Amino acid sequence: MTATVSPVTLHAGDGPGQPDPTPELHALYRGFEQELLVPLWTEIGDLMPSSPRPAALAHRWQWANLLALAERSGQLVPVGRGGERRAIALANPGLGGAPYATPTLWAAIQYLNPHEDAPVHRHTQHAFRFVLEGEGVWTVVDGDPVAMRRGDFLLTPGWRFHGHHNQADTPMAWLDGLDIPFVHHTGSAFFELGPDHVADRSTPARSRAERLWAHPGLRPVSQSGPQVSSPVAAYRWEHTDAALRDQLDLEAEGHPGVVEPGHAAVRFSNPTTGGDVMPTIRAEMHRLRRGATTATRREVGSAVWQVFEGAGAVRVGEHEWEVGRGDLVAVPSWQPLTISAGTDLDLFRFSDTPVFERLHADRVQVDEVQS
Repeated sequence: MTATVSPVTLHAGDGPGQPDPTPELHALYRGFEQELLVPLWTEIGDLMPSSPRPAALAHRWQWANLLALAERSGQLVPVGRGGERRAIALANPGLGGAPYATPTLWAAIQYLNPHEDAPVHRHTQHAFRFVLEGEGVWTVVDGDPVAMRRGDFLLTPGWRFHGHHNQADTPMAWLDGLDIPFVHHTGSAFFELGPDHVADRSTPARSRAERLWAHPGLRPVSQSGPQVSSPVAAYRWEHTDAALRDQLDLEAEGHPGVVEPGHAAVRFSNPTTGGDVMPTIRAEMHRLRRGATTATRREVGSAVWQVFEGAGAVRVGEHEWEVGRGDLVAVPSWQPLTISAGTDLDLFRFSDTPVFERLHADRVQVDEVQS
């Protein structure tokens, strides 16, 4: 099959700085096409816009609809080798049907039936689980069983063998987040099968990783040096909840600590570096008091927000949605975002910000909060 490039003759003479069309110019452009070349002067407006023009669109997915479809999938679709996971990805309407929430982030609802196993595998993509509700599933990461409970944020860094097993008599669903689109676009993906079944089916309250690492401000002396991803297997809801509550209590007492009035936030961090939990993904939890509204914020890079508890409104560009428990919203690069809390409102957020910070391509614009 012969490779081609898009014709460029339509650009000739139709804008500032473009040459007038002549037979010689058309012949020049045909030569460019034959050699798979594209002249910058015909494409500069698309290649170098004055501000980001993301292909992804702002979009909301309603959790109730996702969960109903996941439950139906649990009745019809088995989990095992071949499909590997009963995970249903969010497909951004601006990305041509690709199973991507944004150009760099993958988000899905994963569903596991009672007493069901998801087989063991590993991949170079970094992954996490965020649990909206329920318990009874353990994710086993490199042989270490990690309990999954409501509000918990759990890590599966790249190239770690992992599987899941449900010990409960009820099904469970959770949010999966990965950097699949980024890894796909960079051509850097590897995948490897592990055993068909999880070898360690024990159900400890705390994983070995938590027992070693999940002590605030304390680090085991035996483990020196930075680690690429956080060694903390699970960030438990009781700690996240307490941190957010304390920020708002301090604000009420007249002390600093919140992002803006009525808005507390924490970032999940890697205790060996102080940075993000994984090289390509930033994760945060936000809490807004009833009636609070965030400043309008734009930033380079994309994000996905999920309502953990409460109700409110999310505005992204010209779109505004009422959101409730479990609903998800994709925020494309450089689109203005404002969130208003109709009730006390907790939201989980993950983004690709670490990628742009490493490239020194990050940029943030925050408008003043309007009183």
